[in-house]
Amino acid sequence: MVEEGTWGEEEGLGRRWWWWWGRGGSREEEMLRQLLLLLVCISAWNAVPVNGTTDQNDVSALNNLYSSLTSPGQLTGWTATGGDPCGQSWKGITCSGSAVTEIKISGLGLSGSLGYMLESLASVTNFDLSNNNIGAGSQIPYGLPKNLERLNLGGNSFNGGLPYSISQMSQLKYLNVSHNQLNNGLSDMFGNLSDLSTIDLSFNALPGDLPQTFSTLASLSTLYLQNNQFTGSIDALANLPLANLNVANNRFTGWIPNQLKSLKNFQSDGNSWSSGPAPPPPPYTPPPARRVSPGQRSGSSNSPSDGGSKKSGIGGGGIAGIIIAVLVVGSILAFFLVKRRSRNSSTEENLELDRPFTSISTAESSEMKSIQTSSMITQKTVEPSASISLKPPPIDRHKSSFDDDDSTNKPLVRKANMAPINATVYSVADLQMATGSFNIENLIGEGSLGRVYRAQFNDGKVLAVKKINSSALPNQSTDDFLEVVSNISRLHHPNVTELVGYCSEHGQYLVVYEFLRNGSLHDFLHLSDEYSKPLTWNTRVKIALGTARALEYLHEACSPSLVHKNFKSANILLDAELNPHLSDCGLATLTPDAEYQGLDHNTGSGYSAPEVAMSGQYTMKSDVYSFGVVMLELLTGRKPFDSSRPRSEQLLVRWATPQLHDIDALDKMVDPALKGLYPAKSLSRFADVIALCVQPEPEFRPPMSEVVQALVRLVQRANMSKRIGGADDQEAARRADDADLQDYMF
Repeated sequence: MVEEGTWGEEEGLGRRWWWWWGRGGSREEEMLRQLLLLLVCISAWNAVPVNGTTDQNDVSALNNLYSSLTSPGQLTGWTATGGDPCGQSWKGITCSGSAVTEIKISGLGLSGSLGYMLESLASVTNFDLSNNNIGAGSQIPYGLPKNLERLNLGGNSFNGGLPYSISQMSQLKYLNVSHNQLNNGLSDMFGNLSDLSTIDLSFNALPGDLPQTFSTLASLSTLYLQNNQFTGSIDALANLPLANLNVANNRFTGWIPNQLKSLKNFQSDGNSWSSGPAPPPPPYTPPPARRVSPGQRSGSSNSPSDGGSKKSGIGGGGIAGIIIAVLVVGSILAFFLVKRRSRNSSTEENLELDRPFTSISTAESSEMKSIQTSSMITQKTVEPSASISLKPPPIDRHKSSFDDDDSTNKPLVRKANMAPINATVYSVADLQMATGSFNIENLIGEGSLGRVYRAQFNDGKVLAVKKINSSALPNQSTDDFLEVVSNISRLHHPNVTELVGYCSEHGQYLVVYEFLRNGSLHDFLHLSDEYSKPLTWNTRVKIALGTARALEYLHEACSPSLVHKNFKSANILLDAELNPHLSDCGLATLTPDAEYQGLDHNTGSGYSAPEVAMSGQYTMKSDVYSFGVVMLELLTGRKPFDSSRPRSEQLLVRWATPQLHDIDALDKMVDPALKGLYPAKSLSRFADVIALCVQPEPEFRPPMSEVVQALVRLVQRANMSKRIGGADDQEAARRADDADLQDYMF
């Protein structure tokens, strides 16, 4: 019992404390009170509960990852919402302060996907999810942590290819995606990865040639490429500081560079290497003796300007001696030449001096013609039997314009190593006559690379001539153009416009194609008049399937893969049966991406994928996006960008995408020209394919082979009798249309 006028123990201590704290006193007591105040503050700071110490962006990202995994039971401590990874014990999570820095959850039997918030893990440097079963039927997500030093996704079930976001990971040192199901070719994405020391891409199904940016990987010591489907040469690896290299069981061809043969840990079996002596290296290639052996990498330099390294060949004194000798001999020759000209100034003697060089030039020219096919020769002495000609042989009156130009012999020498061009050679004069001097009345189209004219030749043939703008080829030589033409001449597919011929003369570059009388899909959809018949639904499906097959051919059948870069409805031409033919295939390779983007009228017109505007890089996935936009045109009859519409409807993809999975909204989106004559299920499946193709993230877009399969299944399943008119003539037309589509599908 507490006596009156006294305090209880706890209350008394508190009151005495505040009485002592508030009273005056000596200086020592004042200092003691300040010290106690400081200790109280420090205690209060440390007493903050540990819950909530982790950065909330990291928490949200890990919550999302946990929810995206279908078998996360092994992740002890993890939760789908909230939690504190750094303050609590979350399996595989390492932190520094409040930031998550490492995620190492390998070999836990996890499946599912990686979610969509990994990019917000800004402090994570080590991301290891190897030896699980993650990614079955899906691709590696684009939005990975961007400051990674180590990325290990090996031993999972990812397909597709490497996301382009890896190209921005400038601190990346270790990359492992082995033992997955990756099946898309590598893009040129390694130019900024100078710290990358280990790459393991083994045991996938990666096709195509090695990207040239491999040659810039200055720190690469270990490279595993075995058990894929890589093609082409491995020359890009020749000068890398490699210690371990495995390229076994691929489809590589050519010769193994001498620099790589000296590697101790080098495996190359299971390829189609060329036998016999290797060709000499191209000019200015550093000699193999200058390569630093793997064991000496840390103490020496690979720079060609390294003054301390030992070099084989001619030294600096030898080069100086050669230069002096050349100057002395040149001075002597100049002296005698001037002296001789002063004595022999008559035109007869000058002609005598010129004749030997003329005869040598003629002999060289004839010898070159004997070892090349006629399609490779730009002179007008093309053998009629060597190429298919669609016009009479050119007359001799144009020959003198080439004889006066000494440079015409130079392309012949370089073209000896070029593949034959399976197309007819035309002169500018021939094409001028056929197009009426490129008369505006014969203009049938205009694109970012040039104008297209209708050309009628004397033998009755009608062809299309594309005159390429000089501004579109700012840095290209005749050889560059001929190499591209050679590649285009080897493209053969029912849905790719066939190259007939070409012209490279007087700085003019022209290509000649088959002429398709029904014009472009763009004109059919957007420039129709009262006399033209709208495209039926089945014809639209047929056009989509045909152009999908054309892109599939360019992406997956051609080696190396060919990115179109300019896929749009204006480049889809229709023949008499309204079968599609994709034009301009391969021409965009003449211009680098950065320059082509400036020329490309697609940019800002609704066709370009979002990443093209951001990075300037065209890829197979940007082609897939453009294909999805063309499918939207076929479905809605609208232009990709139409400034005449209300602001919310001007950009077709932005307006249509939210409505693609709403059947009622979808019915309202359909082109009114169809007048409701389409099967509902076919429409819905068509919209599903569009939604996949126009995904904003490129890694979520399907490869064109899957698009083709989806469209084929659409045709197989579609009930073409639903929602078709009841009139007899309409029913007969429908049945004929169905039969035509079924034939086209197979």
